[in-house]
Amino acid sequence: MPRIRVLLADDEAMIRAGVRAILTSGGDIDVVAEAADGREAVDLTLRHRPRVCLLDIRMPRLDGLQAAEELRRACPDTAVLILTTFSEDEYIATALAHGAAGFVLKSGDPHELLAGVRAVADGGAYLSPSVARRVIAHMDTSLLTRRTGARARTGELTPREREVLALVGAGLSNAEIARTLHLVEGTVKTYVSQILARLELKNRVQAAILAYEAGLVPTGDPGADG
Repeated sequence: MPRIRVLLADDEAMIRAGVRAILTSGGDIDVVAEAADGREAVDLTLRHRPRVCLLDIRMPRLDGLQAAEELRRACPDTAVLILTTFSEDEYIATALAHGAAGFVLKSGDPHELLAGVRAVADGGAYLSPSVARRVIAHMDTSLLTRRTGARARTGELTPREREVLALVGAGLSNAEIARTLHLVEGTVKTYVSQILARLELKNRVQAAILAYEAGLVPTGDPGADG
């Protein structure tokens, strides 16, 4: 398996050191560069062409959202994974629109950080369960209305398509979905494309959020499936 090249951007040196330690412990991830602000993150990404750019939201010069937007245009082959905190929920919807492929909490389980990097590196999307709950909770319409609408939309899918959507929501890559469902990877790619087209979704992150809203992925919310 090829190693995953990551650029890490955070304006706090202690945070960078901690995140770097977690990433390098995974055994398959190399941190090829570090940046202390968003402008440096963009410049170093263009120089090193990492597979994943791990961005803090709040940074000087360019924040993580602005950096993600620039990288979407200038370096589309680099997946952006956002580091966030519970106090930054209001930025998540904006980050989705700016091309972020996933979100992990700074204070979350280190395994979530590793899973997120691997998922977006393989072309997937990743929302840690705690982030997914809060994304849904901070949307404008009522939770009941969103759940009803999401279940109606996903009800138009075939049972296999719903299985695939649930696994997209869980952060699995196409290869992992293929192994889970005993399919070839090309078939999974076709399913994902069909799902995005049928549900009029722009990317896998939007698909993941819809999967959570529809109750296809457990979030730890006791009312999620009721």
